[in-house]
Amino acid sequence: MNNPHAFWPELPTAAWRDSYATLHLWTQVIGKIRLVRSPWLNHSWHVALYVSARGLTTSPIPDGNRTFQIDLDFIDHALRITTSDGAQRQFALPGHSVASFYAAVMAALAELGIHVTIDEIPNELPDPVRFSQDSRHSSYDPDAVGRLFQILVNVDRVLKQFRTGFLGKASPVHFFWGSFDLAVTRFSGRRAPRHPGGVPHLSDDVATEAYSHEVSSAGFWPGSGAIDYPAFYCYAYPEPAGFRTAKVRPEAAFFSEALGEFILPYEAVRTAANPDQALLEFLHSSYEAAADAAKWDRDALECAPGKPGVVRQI
Repeated sequence: MNNPHAFWPELPTAAWRDSYATLHLWTQVIGKIRLVRSPWLNHSWHVALYVSARGLTTSPIPDGNRTFQIDLDFIDHALRITTSDGAQRQFALPGHSVASFYAAVMAALAELGIHVTIDEIPNELPDPVRFSQDSRHSSYDPDAVGRLFQILVNVDRVLKQFRTGFLGKASPVHFFWGSFDLAVTRFSGRRAPRHPGGVPHLSDDVATEAYSHEVSSAGFWPGSGAIDYPAFYCYAYPEPAGFRTAKVRPEAAFFSEALGEFILPYEAVRTAANPDQALLEFLHSSYEAAADAAKWDRDALECAPGKPGVVRQI
């Protein structure tokens, strides 16, 4: 317990790329189930998953007068569906392709009397294949998934601490299955110019609604494309003049022209003398870069970080 690095394991993207792709698509299946059963909440917050004590969860989903919940258990490596009237179904994750996972989830829901139809086309991914027809993605490395889970647990904890220092509108810390990232977003309170859309395989209406207001958003994802390694990020929408040239800490942080956001490699946090402090330094300095460049009313929006059991001073 005295070694902070034990809780920030290595997770090179190349070593688990196939499992990463498969898991990403599985999260889209269960995320879309939450999407079709939940009333629309601002900025698509109703679709997100959450880090749990065992993996990722939908949280309770409405089903008439009862609710049900779908959990990806990364300790026992199982999918579990539970209902508020005490029923349960589960199956092991290893050995499934996307197609067989989709079929198993839908069969389990039907056995519980839950009938759901979802759009089978993956979002925000190139060359999407319908879930029921995707037998190519079928890898599951329990060790790599366990490492990802350990990272998510700690990122979730630090992002929640970061969130306490803001009085303005702020999102929950939640996991978006389209982009496969764990994120938290702060809002200035001002409307934003209409988002141009153009996100691959995502409705422009969804993108426009998600970015209806001015934001500074930060999070973690395992990497893909131009940043093919695990990393933390921060972006501002709309991007204010001077944002990308701001000084962001720690030293390993940089602005990615390809992505249009600040990046801090996960490895820089994992190997830091104090990983929590290094991550918080990035979160605070990148937010400050956005807030200062866009002239947010920081005095009105910010407060001291929260402490357990201590009432915020007024």
